[in-house]
Amino acid sequence: MYDWVLSFADRPGGAWALFGVSFAESSFFPIPPDPLLIALAIGKPKRALWFATVCSVGSILGGIAGYAIGWGLWEAVDQFFFSYVPGVSPESFEHVRALYDRYDFWSIFAAGFTPIPFKVFTLSAGAFQISFLIFLLASAISRSARFFLVAGLIYVYGPSIQGFIDRHFARL
Repeated sequence: MYDWVLSFADRPGGAWALFGVSFAESSFFPIPPDPLLIALAIGKPKRALWFATVCSVGSILGGIAGYAIGWGLWEAVDQFFFSYVPGVSPESFEHVRALYDRYDFWSIFAAGFTPIPFKVFTLSAGAFQISFLIFLLASAISRSARFFLVAGLIYVYGPSIQGFIDRHFARL
């Protein structure tokens, strides 16, 4: 699946694929958009910030879709997500509920900026009816910061940073 996602970097419409992967990853898809963002940005470094914009908008809109699923349909779809979507489990939901009780904004922000499965937080934010404004602000800031950091490095350093990214991908 990872290779399939990366294959879009070499096709026309790669930005649309990036939007789709970003949207889907925020609510149900297991592959993060970062590898495709990196591949597209390295292929066209001068468009790296555009790709970060596409990725951010797709991810934020996907997060809103995840919030809506959690808010309006969670009881009808929870078993599907628990059974078939990696990272989504009853235990992860209860852990997130405890985080929301104390740190709603910061929990969403941390999930949006780090490799923590963001979909768990988008779905649970709706299911637990976290303030939509807090959810939207934390999502927009954290997802944009994450994707613009990667794209900004590529924009500034160009393809020469690819070796560094390849060597340290897991840590990054």
